[in-house]
Amino acid sequence: MPFFQNRKLRWVFFLYWVLLAYIIAALIWWFIALHWQNEEMTQLRIKSLQPNQSNYAAALAEIRDAESRKKHQYMGEGITFFLIIAGGAALVYIAVRRQFKMNQEQQNLMMAITHELKTPIAVAKLNLETLEKRQLEHEQQQKLIRNTIREANRLNALCNNMLMNSQLDAGKYGIIRESLDIHKLVKDCVQEFQRRFPERVFEVQIPDQERIIRGDYLLLQLATNNLVDNAVKYTPAQSSISIAVSPAKNAIDIAVADQGQGIPDEEKSRIFQRFYRLGNSATKSAKGTGLGLYLTQRIALVHGGKITVTNNQPQGSVFTLHIPTAKTNEPS
Repeated sequence: MPFFQNRKLRWVFFLYWVLLAYIIAALIWWFIALHWQNEEMTQLRIKSLQPNQSNYAAALAEIRDAESRKKHQYMGEGITFFLIIAGGAALVYIAVRRQFKMNQEQQNLMMAITHELKTPIAVAKLNLETLEKRQLEHEQQQKLIRNTIREANRLNALCNNMLMNSQLDAGKYGIIRESLDIHKLVKDCVQEFQRRFPERVFEVQIPDQERIIRGDYLLLQLATNNLVDNAVKYTPAQSSISIAVSPAKNAIDIAVADQGQGIPDEEKSRIFQRFYRLGNSATKSAKGTGLGLYLTQRIALVHGGKITVTNNQPQGSVFTLHIPTAKTNEPS
């Protein structure tokens, strides 16, 4: 685990295992000592018997029976204490590991957020200072303004993801299910990205006719934006991004395909974890915080749907948001 790279944490876990080993060793020694004591007491009681007494055999059998009961009692108590200690130690270890992992994830998130905040702020500040201090041609001014708006949109998307994730975690966001045209929703999202990234190539396959579903407009818009934004981040500038909406059985599929490096099969089930990013999120050059796909999966689940990722051809990934159109029970 990454947190074992911390020297202090290694010492903490080393002392933890030493203490646990000492407790188990003490338990074993306690059992052995009681077992020896039981045997000694049995031998003393046997020596106290008179071989010529009439009930010698019955008394000897009673002593042996008492010795056996004591032995089983000690074994039962020892096993019970061992299971309690082992179970408690395992729970403590799992809880501590989970807490350290969460702390590491939050630290990586804060570093990523810091980068995400500083970069657009710095770019926007530089653009505005350039507009203020220099007399630029109209085309150059428009280019700087577009870049500034793009960075502001990055900040807005980051804030939306953070806010929505916090509200969903706290259970304070009320899902509003309304009738909406999913085709128009996706078209509007794509048009916004086309306006923000006029140099990028978007291949759009969305039917013209309406497709009404029941869902939360804000959440589905955020999920679609996250998928398209993810494709923009990881698709080379000269390659195209494909967005397609197609009907499925009692559902609608929103598929966003990029032509990036793709995702290894062993990572596909992990990319939807909160804060998780491929590689070291503190040093990744790609923009992002690791919340987008996690939040998109949560949005799919609250709508009774799911999100999947498959390989694109010849390279890249295809993310498919599967939203049921039939009435479903909202997950708790």
